Amino acid sequence: MKNAIPLFILALMVVACKNSKEKEDPNQTEEQMNKIENPLLSESTLPYGAPDFSKIKDEHFKAAMLEGIEQQKKAVEAIANSEEEPTFENTVLALEKSGELLNKSSQIFYALAAANTNEILQAVEAEMAPKFAAQNDMIYLNDKLFKRFKTLHDKKEDLNLDAESLKLLKEYYEDFEIAGANLSSADKEKLRQYNEKIATLTTKFGRTLLDANNAGGVTFTDKAELAGVDEDFLKSKEHKDGNGWTIPLQNTTQQPLLQSMENRASREKLFKAAWHRADQGANNTSEIIKELVEVRAQKAKLLGFNNFAEWSLQKTMAKTPEKVNDFFSGLIPAATAKAEAEAAEIQKMIKAKGQNFTLEPWDWNYYAEMVRKQKYDLDENQIKPYFEINNVLEKGVFYAANKLYGITYKPRTDIPTYHEDVKVYELFEEDGEPLGLFYTDYFARPSKSGGAWMDNFVTQSKLYNKKPVIYNVCNYPKPANGEPALLTYDEVETMFHEFGHALHGFFANQKYPSLSGTAVARDFVEFPSQFNENWALYPEVLKNYALHYKTGEQIPHALIDKIKNSGTFNQGYSLTENLAASNLDMQWHTISSDKKIDDVDAFEKEALQRTKLDVVHAVPPRYRSTYFSHIFAGGYAAGYYSYSWTEMLHHDAYNWFENNGGMTRKNGQRFRDMVLSRGNTMNMEEMYKNWRGSAPKIGPMLKARGLK
Repeated sequence: MKNAIPLFILALMVVACKNSKEKEDPNQTEEQMNKIENPLLSESTLPYGAPDFSKIKDEHFKAAMLEGIEQQKKAVEAIANSEEEPTFENTVLALEKSGELLNKSSQIFYALAAANTNEILQAVEAEMAPKFAAQNDMIYLNDKLFKRFKTLHDKKEDLNLDAESLKLLKEYYEDFEIAGANLSSADKEKLRQYNEKIATLTTKFGRTLLDANNAGGVTFTDKAELAGVDEDFLKSKEHKDGNGWTIPLQNTTQQPLLQSMENRASREKLFKAAWHRADQGANNTSEIIKELVEVRAQKAKLLGFNNFAEWSLQKTMAKTPEKVNDFFSGLIPAATAKAEAEAAEIQKMIKAKGQNFTLEPWDWNYYAEMVRKQKYDLDENQIKPYFEINNVLEKGVFYAANKLYGITYKPRTDIPTYHEDVKVYELFEEDGEPLGLFYTDYFARPSKSGGAWMDNFVTQSKLYNKKPVIYNVCNYPKPANGEPALLTYDEVETMFHEFGHALHGFFANQKYPSLSGTAVARDFVEFPSQFNENWALYPEVLKNYALHYKTGEQIPHALIDKIKNSGTFNQGYSLTENLAASNLDMQWHTISSDKKIDDVDAFEKEALQRTKLDVVHAVPPRYRSTYFSHIFAGGYAAGYYSYSWTEMLHHDAYNWFENNGGMTRKNGQRFRDMVLSRGNTMNMEEMYKNWRGSAPKIGPMLKARGLK
């Protein structure tokens, strides 16, 4: 997942604010002294301008961001009130250059707020959310500023701009229109109120869900209840007094341990804890959801749209909710039919094991694993010893990047980090030219949001001679001290996925930061990351990193074959749970402004019934509404479909590689030059067609899923 950043940051610059170092004045106020001592107010002296976490403290963020807001306000006022005729330089480029400090400080702040939060950061996040919404409105609802952009846009063909500069002008102009620049003054004031409310509610949802996840961990006091669970994992979750084990919740509906838990009552207990984590008690998110979707619908109506999805999809590849729903209808029948067949197989396995109960969601993964062992003779515990975390990264993820793109790396232990689990690598081009810094933060902890994501500390920009500083965050279970971190194959794919996002950012080659790297359409941004997953099972790559953590033995061919042969196993379940979540997202965001939702649970059930995604009782949505962080706290409102949409792109793209020689430097370079390095400098459909030679087809995706 590409981590979502507040919309206003897209209009900001990425270079650090240079602060002159003057001698201390004894007459300066305490506030002025704090500004001088705040490391966020000056340029970092670390390589690549990386944040110096040895100096940055929690209390620095609010002061720096407030100062950044004031600096940008002054810059925008100067542009809007200028008496000079608007030019690209004094209007478009000037806005692109505004907000240097705000962008730098907020990028670092949001990284910590998601990956290593605390009460101080949560309070700052809640306080700043409406201020950021107001800042965005200050730019995009400014009549004078919009008039200058409209003047330039109307004569854009006469400005003799290069292609990237012209794209920047068009992007800003479209952003003004989408944000409501054409509304009346009275309606703009209403819109400001809606935006402030939405910002407050999304922040509240995220904070409440984090509390729900932490409070929802399940405690077991009898080891018999945890029969089948990996001993090393249990060691890491055992209470200090030795009187029990607490299993933390992961962000999805299904929990990884359900695959190995032998005790059915324990499985049910863990599943229901996940299912009900945020629908009751102090951490119930239902009221937040109802209010949030209502305000989003009102905002859409004010902007002239029938629903929020119509407004939100304007700059995507799909364009409309109807096209998304058409895409769903091409997948749902095949997915649910496959899931029904899988459920029947699993029910037979339950009966073969001497049980006579009906398959429930908490049984699926446990008995599906038995079916997989029977059909493919593949046991997840057989393969985990070959997936030691450092080997997967350095001999797998980095190795694949070297083969395709010539990338090399070296660890950097001299760069300060925000947590002891974070590691830093410096990446290099094939000719040794520095490419950027890469941070990894892989282990789960209570201070971290669920899921996995990528983002930038520093965004690439030729305008400011900035190379990228990028981080990947995951939530793998942390092993006990001295024990190796062994990954499941799904976790291996996640690491390849997130590094695909990183490559998209590292290969950025843009002049303007707001067009750089991953600043692309939401239903395109997951394409490079999903595509990169393909190399996890590529024979040359797999043999290089899949080494037994004790013996160093290469993974046997027999196990490789089993992994490949089982590739289409459980795909009906996997696609159906994703489509169910995507459908919930679209249903929530196609609500009209005059519809009142009284019961979140009832709405959810009806939404799944309407699209026949509830036909297999034992396949719940990947996320229930009450803990659907992507759409109620992240940047994926009316956009979760993009994971399936970009899956279509990535299978179609990999099909091209298969037909053109596979993993070669030539193919990798072509993909880099024509896709990964282009950022948001051209239309996404055009970009894909130029590289692929045709529009994407859904066939390779259905084949890869075993649905065709």
